[in-house]
Amino acid sequence: MFNKIKPWLGSIILLPIIVLLIINHGNFIFLLDHFNLLIHEGGHGIFRFFGKFIYTLGGSLMQIIIPSLFIYYFYTNKKIIATQISFVLLGQNLLNISQYAADARAQVLPLLGGNKAYHDWHYLLNILGILDYDKTFSYIFITLAVISFLLAIIMPLLVKEYNNIQINLNL
Repeated sequence: MFNKIKPWLGSIILLPIIVLLIINHGNFIFLLDHFNLLIHEGGHGIFRFFGKFIYTLGGSLMQIIIPSLFIYYFYTNKKIIATQISFVLLGQNLLNISQYAADARAQVLPLLGGNKAYHDWHYLLNILGILDYDKTFSYIFITLAVISFLLAIIMPLLVKEYNNIQINLNL
C-alpha cells in the first residue's frame, strides 16, 4: 500500500502550499518573495548589456529562467520531489509577475528605488503600444502558473520510473 502512495508524497505535501499560493494570488508576503525579488533585480543586472527593453524585461525573465533551470536539472537527475518543488517555485514566480503586469497602468505597487524607479511592466507594455492589455498579460501569467502547479502535482504520472514501480508491484 505504501509503495502506491510513495510517488505521490510530494504532491500531497505540496498541494496545500499550492492552494495557499493561489489564494494569495502572488501578493508579496512570503520570505520566498524576498529571494525572488533578489532574482528579479539580479536579472536586471545580467540583462543590462542588451539595451533598455531587455534590461527591463530581464527581471521578470530571470524569475522564469532560474526555476526553469532547477526544473531541468532536477528532472534530468531524477530528483522528482525537487522537480515538483521547482515547478511550484516557477508557479509562484509567475503569480508574482502577474501581479506586476496587472499593475502596469495603475502603478500602485511599491517599487525598489521609490520615485526614482520606473515600473517595468508599464514601460514594456507602453513601448509596445499595448499598455491597455496589462490585465490580459496578467491572466496569461496566472494561466502559466496554474499549469506549472498542475505539473508539480501530476509529476508522478509523468515519470517513467514511478509508472514502472507501480506496474511491477501489480504483477
